[in-house]
Amino acid sequence: MSNLHPNFLTKNGEKEFAVLPYKEFVDVQETLEDYEDLKDLRNAKAKEKYTKTISLSEAKKRLKI
Repeated sequence: MSNLHPNFLTKNGEKEFAVLPYKEFVDVQETLEDYEDLKDLRNAKAKEKYTKTISLSEAKKRLKI
């Protein structure tokens, strides 16, 4: 992820909003989507960790391929 260059909008002297250049916003959005995908993959792998599997050759036999 690239360095961020936010501009802050204040209200009553307190930072209220951060505004990013569009390219930086898209980079952050893509990074967050990648992170969510990685979390989903890790959760799926953990859930299926002890699931019985079969080899490709066994699957082909069962499907008569």
